[in-house]
Amino acid sequence: MSEHERSHTMPAPPQTVFDQAGDLDGLDHWLPQDLHVRPEILPDVTVHEDSTGQDAHARLQTDPERLRIEWGTRDDGRYAGWLQVADSGDGTSKVTIHLSFFDDDHAPADDDIDRTLDESLRRLADQVRLRTDTGTA
Repeated sequence: MSEHERSHTMPAPPQTVFDQAGDLDGLDHWLPQDLHVRPEILPDVTVHEDSTGQDAHARLQTDPERLRIEWGTRDDGRYAGWLQVADSGDGTSKVTIHLSFFDDDHAPADDDIDRTLDESLRRLADQVRLRTDTGTA
């Protein structure tokens, strides 16, 4: 089993960040570029991975009261994760993303996971900036 966690400060209040992170139509803008989420009957989703051409049945649940998103594979329990938004004060937020891989034989390399998490958080921050700069927050 491997655990990975990264955090990033976002330039907006927590609710704005959570709304952007949890927007199903906008997930492709900040998730790793080779992952695509297609909603089914929520919380069920399909995650397509370009690099393997494979689809995985997963769950994605949002908890607006806690500003938290949780996900994981449905059929094989390979991975699970969560994203938590917290108020950092002064109109900014701290976003923490956590991934757990339960089968080390099928988990990406640790450095690749950490790099991908950092990149995803930067991409989410960019999306939040775009949203707040255009006044659609």
